[in-house]
Amino acid sequence: MKIAAIIPVKTFSNAKTRLDLPPQKVEDLCKVMLEEILQTVSISPQIDKVVMVTKEEKAIEIGKKFKVHTIIDEKEESVNSAVALADKYLLENNFDASMVFPQDIPYIKTQDIDFMLNYKMHPNFAIIVPSRRFDGTNALVRMPIDLMETHYDEDSYKIHMSTAKEHTLNVAMVFVKRIMWDVDNAEDLKFLLEQKEKPHVAEKIKQILESP
Repeated sequence: MKIAAIIPVKTFSNAKTRLDLPPQKVEDLCKVMLEEILQTVSISPQIDKVVMVTKEEKAIEIGKKFKVHTIIDEKEESVNSAVALADKYLLENNFDASMVFPQDIPYIKTQDIDFMLNYKMHPNFAIIVPSRRFDGTNALVRMPIDLMETHYDEDSYKIHMSTAKEHTLNVAMVFVKRIMWDVDNAEDLKFLLEQKEKPHVAEKIKQILESP
């Protein structure tokens, strides 16, 4: 089974507005988080290809380090349109399943991906990992790739659950703490820094926050 990871990446200057940080710190934070998730998914034995969808030049440069396939999203209309671009590419290249991850779950580990995929069910299935507050979707696995359209930015976790159930009986909601820990606001950052999962990432984030 050929599985691809899809990572939509917003232009850094448009990202993380709720953090209430200066633009340079937001950009530095986005770079650290993106580098960490690309590093993790690119070494996962479960994932055959990593597809990043973005028009952010700095993200494209980071992607080159990990040999990801980048699709340029000139319009940057929404996460859903970015995922649709990746879906088209994957269908044209005969991939069987996709895993959509956001760019802001830096504590993800390869064993989290293994754990999620223990729930894969042939021939068609969806696996959904919600965000910590149960208002977003921090991982969405679909087989086939066009099983369903995505519904990010609109209380997506509940909509993804109900939409998936319209298309298949094989729907699993899976709780994976490190995938559930995303960064939308200052409280999320504080929570992340209190966890002991990836000290090297926490140190980079602290340095960004404490820099003048």
